Amino acid sequence: MRIRDRNWMQIEEYLKHDDRAVLPLGCTEQHAYLSLSVDSILSETVAIDAAEPLGIPVFPVLPYGPTASFMAYPGTVSLQVKTYLALVRDVLDSIVTHGFRRILVVNGHGGNQPAANLIEYMMQENPAIEIKFHSWWKAPKTWAKVREIDPMASHASWMENFPITRLAGVVQPTHRQAMVDYSNMASMTPHEARALIGDGNFGGDYQKPDEVMDTLWKVAVAETRELLAGPWQKQNLDEKNR
Repeated sequence: MRIRDRNWMQIEEYLKHDDRAVLPLGCTEQHAYLSLSVDSILSETVAIDAAEPLGIPVFPVLPYGPTASFMAYPGTVSLQVKTYLALVRDVLDSIVTHGFRRILVVNGHGGNQPAANLIEYMMQENPAIEIKFHSWWKAPKTWAKVREIDPMASHASWMENFPITRLAGVVQPTHRQAMVDYSNMASMTPHEARALIGDGNFGGDYQKPDEVMDTLWKVAVAETRELLAGPWQKQNLDEKNR
């Protein structure tokens, strides 16, 4: 269930019998011919699809993250790492304050990785909480499925091209993009990075058939749901009350 579809009284009631929640992390950055919000759309949607059968609340996605290399692409928004970590910390602290103790962070953007280190510190500071950091697209089962479909997959390529990330009226290229060597991109200026990457696809086909993408999506949702269902190291409220 989405937090936006509940009021505070319903969440207070939920917390009497469960302490799990989901926080999706996204970004607003170039994705070639796809939406600038690909990372936010996918992380939030996989979180909602995974959590819905379990009745676990999903907080709104954080739509911004560190993505300095793409700042030469209009529409991209980048946060400084220190700003980003302060934002994630405040959001998680708020969630924990209300009684959520087991939180799955569903990440959709590689640049958000510093949040994983923050989460480790938070759990050391507060042993009563357990927070899992899950970059959904590169989780073991999902990434294995990507490789099974086509080993040539990357940022803004077919592996992020779902019906929910496409834009109406925008035609996807039909050629197979050569892989870009982006190993030194972090040391480039944004304009140098844009000159290297071009339209934004790091390499591979731009689109696969929808039935192929549906197969991949089902794996991603199931893998995310497994993390939510457990096992968790911390006991839930029902177990404590037995």
